[in-house]
Amino acid sequence: MSDHRRDRLRIVLAPDSFKGSLSSVEVTRALAEGWSRARPGDDLILAPLADGGEGTLAAIAEAGGWEWRECPAHDPLGRPLTARWLISSDGKRAAVELAEASGLSRLPDGEPRSPLAATTEGTGEVLRAVMDAGVRHVLMGVGGSATTDGGSGLLHGLGVWFSCGSTDRLPGPYPDLTTVDLASLDPRIGELKMRIACDVTNPLLGEFGAAATYAPQKGAWPEDIEALEAWLTHYADLLERSAGTQARNTPGAGAAGGTSFGLLCLAPRMRSLELVPGIDVVMEETGFEAKLAAADLVITGEGRIDEQTAYGKTALGVARRAGAADVPCLAIGGGVTPEGVAALAAVGALAVPVLDNPMSLDEAMAQAATLVAAAGERLARMVELGTAVGERRSIHAEAKTGSAEPVS
Repeated sequence: MSDHRRDRLRIVLAPDSFKGSLSSVEVTRALAEGWSRARPGDDLILAPLADGGEGTLAAIAEAGGWEWRECPAHDPLGRPLTARWLISSDGKRAAVELAEASGLSRLPDGEPRSPLAATTEGTGEVLRAVMDAGVRHVLMGVGGSATTDGGSGLLHGLGVWFSCGSTDRLPGPYPDLTTVDLASLDPRIGELKMRIACDVTNPLLGEFGAAATYAPQKGAWPEDIEALEAWLTHYADLLERSAGTQARNTPGAGAAGGTSFGLLCLAPRMRSLELVPGIDVVMEETGFEAKLAAADLVITGEGRIDEQTAYGKTALGVARRAGAADVPCLAIGGGVTPEGVAALAAVGALAVPVLDNPMSLDEAMAQAATLVAAAGERLARMVELGTAVGERRSIHAEAKTGSAEPVS
């Protein structure tokens, strides 16, 4: 019998982050640690991913060819901070994460949310720093925002002038807004080629708009949602009139509290602007296809594999690519629901929970790295067992065929 333990497999480890506990880089390393305990001879290709939200920069940087930069900016409530962004080694491209300056993670735990006051001005400051560095090709991930300001803060950070002082005061980021003037917009915008990594198709306004759909996740109460909807409508009227364009109903305009809407209104003044699926653009930037092409197995995962997985989250994106390449795919999840299992099964992937015994969410998050490593080890032992069973069947089949051959 051949020794199946000598069969060397090439495994691509391509998870997203487990939000609130581990970055995608940390999940990948924990999986590798656990897998190596069971199958130390395998080739492990670490390919952490993200979908355009928090952790996108870390995933892109891990692939190499980028350098970290820092710049002063302000958080969603106007407090100073230092934000990071990436510049390519040749200095021609930049990657920016809205969450770096304008994300929910920038608001300390326990601090009361201020959904009516939070703005994206800090992200505008980061974009200005990118242009100061001479970069004109920008990828921006817009997930994880704390804001519902329609991108007004970002535009203000780029020089757009807002006139305030209306007698009709609306609750919102700029409560007495009367005029939006693009005349003072940074002229370098005209040289900018921008891609927005965006995985949603929501419009700016209405039942499925930025306020109604996402503001509750940012601390908004029902009365806040109504106020934000009224403010966004007023703001959209002013901005579209000034820009001479209609963007409020564009699929994805409601992403990141309407940040995509604000940028879409600037699109006619840019060299180019496009909204692209976040997981696709991160895969492109990290060379995922080349890694997948040489793989025997791909393992992905994220904090929860549930009904949202079907709407284009990282695990589904990886599973689809793996299926198209005829590579088996496993997906681990901190939480796995029947809906999530079904979404991945539909594209030929198997979802596996990280937890192997009951525990509270706080306990699981505190032990996340250990639990992910243990899950990686379990998966490796399953593959080891499957390899052994397959070889045993092959040997039995050969023996049976050989005994049935006629003797001359």
